[in-house]
Amino acid sequence: MTDLTALEAELRSAVRGEVGFDVTSRALVTMDASNYRRVPLGVVAPRDADDVAAVLRVCRERDVPVVPRGGGTSIAGQATGTGVVLDFTRHMNRLLSLDPRTRTAVVEPGLVLDRLQEAAAPHGLRFGPDPSTHSRCTLGGMIGNNACGSHSVAWGTTADNVRELSVLTARGQRLRPGPRWAGAPQGLRELAGTELARLRTGFPDLPRRISGYALDALLPEHGADVARSFCGSEGTLGVLTEAVVRLVEAPRARALAVLGYADESAAAEAAAGLLPHRPLTAEGMARDLVPAAITTHLPRGDAWLFVETGGDTRTQARARAQTIASAADAVDTLVLTDPAAQRALWRIREDAAGTATRMPDGTEAWPGWEDCAVPPARLGVYLRDFRTLLAAHGLRGTPYGHFGDGCIHARIDFDLLSTAGVSRFRRFSEELAHLVVAHGGSLSGEHGDGQARAELLPKMYGPQTVALFERAKAVWDPDDLLNPGMLVRPAPLDTNLRFAVLPREPVDVAFGYPADGGDFAAAVRRCVGVAACRTTHTSGPAVMCPSFRATGAEEHSTRGRARLLHEMLAGELVTDGWRSTEVRDALDLCLSCKGCRSDCPAGVDMATYKAEFLHHHYAGRRRPAAHYSLGLLPRWLRWAAATRTAPALNALATVGPLAAVAKRLAGITPRRAIPRLAAEPFTRWWRRRRRPAREGGGELVVLWPDTFTEHLSPTVGEAAVRVLEAAGLRVALPPTLRLRRPPVGDGRSVTVNPLAVLRGRGRVCCGLTYVSTGQLERARAVLRRTLDLMDPVLETDAPVVVLEPSCAAALRTDLPELLPDDPRAHRLAGRVLTFAEALERHAPGWRPPRLDRPVAGQTHCHQHAVLGDAADRRLRAAAGLTGDLAGGCCGLAGNFGFEKGHFEVSAACAEEQLLPSVRTAPAGTVVLADGYSCRTQLDQLAGTRARHLAEVLAEALGEGAG
Repeated sequence: MTDLTALEAELRSAVRGEVGFDVTSRALVTMDASNYRRVPLGVVAPRDADDVAAVLRVCRERDVPVVPRGGGTSIAGQATGTGVVLDFTRHMNRLLSLDPRTRTAVVEPGLVLDRLQEAAAPHGLRFGPDPSTHSRCTLGGMIGNNACGSHSVAWGTTADNVRELSVLTARGQRLRPGPRWAGAPQGLRELAGTELARLRTGFPDLPRRISGYALDALLPEHGADVARSFCGSEGTLGVLTEAVVRLVEAPRARALAVLGYADESAAAEAAAGLLPHRPLTAEGMARDLVPAAITTHLPRGDAWLFVETGGDTRTQARARAQTIASAADAVDTLVLTDPAAQRALWRIREDAAGTATRMPDGTEAWPGWEDCAVPPARLGVYLRDFRTLLAAHGLRGTPYGHFGDGCIHARIDFDLLSTAGVSRFRRFSEELAHLVVAHGGSLSGEHGDGQARAELLPKMYGPQTVALFERAKAVWDPDDLLNPGMLVRPAPLDTNLRFAVLPREPVDVAFGYPADGGDFAAAVRRCVGVAACRTTHTSGPAVMCPSFRATGAEEHSTRGRARLLHEMLAGELVTDGWRSTEVRDALDLCLSCKGCRSDCPAGVDMATYKAEFLHHHYAGRRRPAAHYSLGLLPRWLRWAAATRTAPALNALATVGPLAAVAKRLAGITPRRAIPRLAAEPFTRWWRRRRRPAREGGGELVVLWPDTFTEHLSPTVGEAAVRVLEAAGLRVALPPTLRLRRPPVGDGRSVTVNPLAVLRGRGRVCCGLTYVSTGQLERARAVLRRTLDLMDPVLETDAPVVVLEPSCAAALRTDLPELLPDDPRAHRLAGRVLTFAEALERHAPGWRPPRLDRPVAGQTHCHQHAVLGDAADRRLRAAAGLTGDLAGGCCGLAGNFGFEKGHFEVSAACAEEQLLPSVRTAPAGTVVLADGYSCRTQLDQLAGTRARHLAEVLAEALGEGAG
């Protein structure tokens, strides 16, 4: 048995990189993007090849396995292990050189593919292979799996684009594998020489043969290329420390021919016939995976081929695409040259690995048979046989993928939770392996064998070739130290399943989790590890995951947090359940931005999971000070308004020592200024400025007086009233008295009873601050009182206009999920509209004043994730406000940016997109930020006053509008 304490101490003394044997470090790498889970002893992040050599020496002396790991997006289980995991993403992640003349680059294994592409682009070059995980997969992982991507029909697999490697063997030998036997370990040439006949006849001739070791690359007619043979070895032969890769010329312009077919088999049969036209891609997808909103813009059909062409000019690329469209036997065709339209379609294809994890009815679907490949000419008939086999086992799956290469991806609704379901998984796997081999195919066409398919390699290669694989492994790694259990002598495909450790009975939780059948474990299972949250750069409207981009640490990614929650439920590594400090600390830097709710292809909602965890973690215990100060903010602000002490409090907040003491007691970072309270709350202005509304007139809308508008920025509410009334709408506020049938909108349902206000019983509230701090019982109580007050509104058809995006998102999602059994909660959630949505739907004939000015600022992260901003974009365009708002998260995120210990991350999030967009804006730019947090962040970090869209439009209407 390994002495973990001694192993950790020896590694710490031997390497300069980080060594982690703690619970969090281990829990983060128990899984990749596969169905499998293995618990490692520890994790090392080496700084260089010498560190790698030191780790190998220590582990060899102690007989401890070593598992190289890149982005952790492998789908067959090969990036998990029981020994020491080498994490190359932290330090060995550099582009060492790029030579445009020779079209080569020298990279370290942890370099993310997109960083190489960005460096090559100014020279008109790119790396050919481009998996859908290109924004987070690493070059080392791509070499380990021999990754391909959608452009392999043009530029081949990773192995086709590798010139030379730097490799450390398990026994510490430094090799430089390349062509003509360069860098071959002792005995490899002799082994190949005795098996020439087998190497020439035992390997299927396929563009996507990824299964097994590529020993046929050692044939003399193939250049005896040791580097090419090493590609796809899944970390079992040696540890990669550097690579020289080939770059290709990128087309200056691209076009996309979208070809519609009756079904995916028809599309598959057509794909092979288009290859003589030399397309860049030939990807296939059926209607099941394409959002309905997109299909309306596609050609007629129930399946489509996306065939990309390139050229020196857009005209040339279009001509080639039109030639393909004319040659295709398609139901309907469409040629796109607009880059934005092409990107929208490719985003759907890239997200499919996540979206395919759910069947149309919400049933879970899993990898395992994700990427079989057959000869392209046989793909159509193979797909029909594949569908027949699925039906015979009572299974469902949606094939998609690289039709031009004969490679199909399919997530299948296996039941991997029950003994019977796992048995069916095995039977199906064995029969599908027979089917693939019968069609002359490869068990893996892109993602490698790992644990998912290695057991079945004898069906593809026969026992003698598999024995040859074992002999090759022994030449490279005679001690079986590197990633044992992968490719040779594999573990059975139905063991180590990551679901086996989860509780069988639903966990008692506060939220309803309607999309997961009320099961928190099922919600956590949504994270399949595709790691879209690990992108280090983002552009456009995307939000997820701001804390990871700020820190670069896996535990601060959505995936990392989901892994810790998984281990919490498993109870093996994280043993103290909801009281876990490891889970608490990982969730601490989650901004609850909700970006993952929309940007995660699998629909993970970490903001909800965080609130759930905090609810249980602090149950019956003292909470952090910020939970009382900021979590109960609505209560404190109502108290200040009722006692009319806001001016006095504002004055005290300017006294440095007093403010410092107040912030320390409240758990607020000293680097934040305390926001000023409004001298006159919005509802007081409302009562002062108007008489009871008259009957008739425009359509009634109920304006929600959220906490931020009410007490901190009432000018937003005042402006919204002016604009809504200018648009012909009749504005009312929610009732503040609970009566049997109080009138709505005539002013008589408003009370000024200070006692009711102080107790919080006379004001509606979305419960946002209670939810974000995990005070879910308080949130429920607040929301029940709110529904009681809103009863008369819900008896009308009046929409509820919410100006603060975070409050609108809370009403749309948190309300019905916290009170799933109260039908009023669902009715109110369905009534909630943003300011722009209300104008568009209920005043469609109104035209806003023209401003004809550019805009800068940010779309609120909750609006992006929950509400959508299409109506806002249209309203801005109608007002002549040009340009797009930044994506990402402002970093303040309600209470997050005010809490002690969060300032650096908060500021880093703002510096990603928001602050640069404002700093570089030309003179006369309108700075927009509908969220109070976003406006506060801009004020405190940039000294910039941003405004709600309602304020901008009200100002343009002029003084007479009110």
